[in-house]
Formats: sequence, C-alpha cells, structure tokens
Amino acid sequence: MTAEFAVALPAIALVLAACLASVQLVAQQVRLTDAAADAARALGRGESEGTARSIADRVSGGSGLVAWTEEPFVCVVLTAPGGGLLAAIELRAESCAVGGGA
Repeated sequence: MTAEFAVALPAIALVLAACLASVQLVAQQVRLTDAAADAARALGRGESEGTARSIADRVSGGSGLVAWTEEPFVCVVLTAPGGGLLAAIELRAESCAVGGGA
C-alpha cells in the first residue's frame, strides 16, 4: 500500500458514506411522500385523524402529522428527521385529497 493511497482512503470512505446516506435520505423522502398521500386520502374518506396518523406511521416509519381543511380539499403535512449521518435534515411532505369521498 502506498502512502498516497493510505492518505486518500479516509476521504474515499467519507465520500462513500455521504453517498450512501444521501440514498437513504431520498428513500425516506419517497416513503414520507407516499405516507402523506395515504393519510390525505384517509381523511378525505372521512376517517379520523388518529386513523390517518396510524396509516402515516405505518407507511413512513414514524412522522409528525398536521392536517387542515381548505374546502373542498383535506391537506396533510408530514415531517420526519433524516436518518443516519444526515439526521439533522428535516424531511417534509405535503399532500391534499378531495374531502367527502366514499
């Protein structure tokens, strides 16, 4: 092993860890977006906010839920912290659905 390679190895490991953490963060954002859509549809069908929260938690793996109504829509915002190396980043997803559906 050359000295240059030994010096560069920690930097390569750090870049690789950052890339893997970024991929994990993107996957978590996709799950959060899906969970927001599912929760908004549940509220649009007339289900309780507790039911919508449990649906969102099941899909996203745990998140904070805020819901409001802007007639004729029911909207939801989910927030969750990022994971791993990027835990300081807060993820956010918003979705709306038509209320009063069956």
